[in-house]
Amino acid sequence: MAFRTLDDASSLVGKTALVRVDFNVPMEDGRITDDTRLRVAIPTIQKLRDAGARVALLAHFDRPKGKVVPSMSLRPVVKPLSDLLGAPVRFADDCIGPDAVAAIADLDAGGVILLENVRFHAAEEANDPAFAQKLADLGDLYVNDAFSAAHRAHASTEGIAHHLPAYAGESMRRELDALDAALGNPRKPVIGIVGGAKVSTKLDLLRNLVGKLDRLAIGGGMANTFLFAQGIDIGGSLAERDMAETALEIIAEAGSKGCELLLPVDFVVATEVKPGAASRIVMAGDTLSAADKILDAGPATVARLVEALTASKTLIWNGPLGVFEVPPFDTATVAVAHHAAALARAGVLVAVGGGGDTVSALNHAGVVDDMTFVSTAGGAFLEWMEGKPLPGVEALRA
Repeated sequence: MAFRTLDDASSLVGKTALVRVDFNVPMEDGRITDDTRLRVAIPTIQKLRDAGARVALLAHFDRPKGKVVPSMSLRPVVKPLSDLLGAPVRFADDCIGPDAVAAIADLDAGGVILLENVRFHAAEEANDPAFAQKLADLGDLYVNDAFSAAHRAHASTEGIAHHLPAYAGESMRRELDALDAALGNPRKPVIGIVGGAKVSTKLDLLRNLVGKLDRLAIGGGMANTFLFAQGIDIGGSLAERDMAETALEIIAEAGSKGCELLLPVDFVVATEVKPGAASRIVMAGDTLSAADKILDAGPATVARLVEALTASKTLIWNGPLGVFEVPPFDTATVAVAHHAAALARAGVLVAVGGGGDTVSALNHAGVVDDMTFVSTAGGAFLEWMEGKPLPGVEALRA
């Protein structure tokens, strides 16, 4: 994947870098409760400071829908960011116009300023060319370090890149390198794990993956739909029964493209979803009652997945194998995650995971730091897995 990075930029001394970051952080009562997204931005900010550039940060927060909403101001981010950076961070009350121009002009080399929420302007999400030009007028180069917003063609993620030299930031570079290693130019054989509740939300994803993977394991509520489509009794389990025909089409497509589908051969069932609920292991094909719910993959399915992982060189993972939030129905997800992490730690498996539930599940298993790469981008990660071009990334192509 050929894209421009800051290593391709010429001397940055005295120049102003407009850096798109993702500071859409969780907040309660005006205080940040998780500063992960701030930490992720530090390497890019510091690299630019060390190169003698002025750094102006562009970001959105929440959904103000083109209006100034004081509770959605980025001002509360300033102090935590300054503490992490170990340097003062200024704040501008707007992201365009005279105030922004004056505030940036007042910065010394290496100085950092956070501009107010770009979504206070309706022109941001409309990707209005005039607004993109006003943003571009503030700087000498553009750096996109927000992969999580790269699937949106907004003024600060795509439009601005047409007006300035555009580069990937350090976080964006790591994300793109990891994703290229997972699907773009992977070491084979490649296995995918796709879980979650609904087939309907991941149709594009499944159809793209069966054409690229050697094996695809399907888990969670999605697997129930595939089992039901094949006439296997799933009792009262969560499933999209009206998607049975589509599931059969995907099975056929996988077969025609040489992708081995790994569906559960046994599962854990219970009549209620609560911690410590009584459960039992059932083989696929056994008769279930209407009260029985499939809530996790069984030990034989886990053993099959562990064997498949051991035989693979690359893993791409999106979605848990069961209701991992409610023990004991986290068993399969945790066991497979531990094995994948051990292989990654040993350097024999490139293990990449992403998507909201996946990040939570891997955190729950305590393996995030051992995986090769875990993407916190939700929609952008999914669209990339679906094979769709991401506007914010396309704008950085060399």
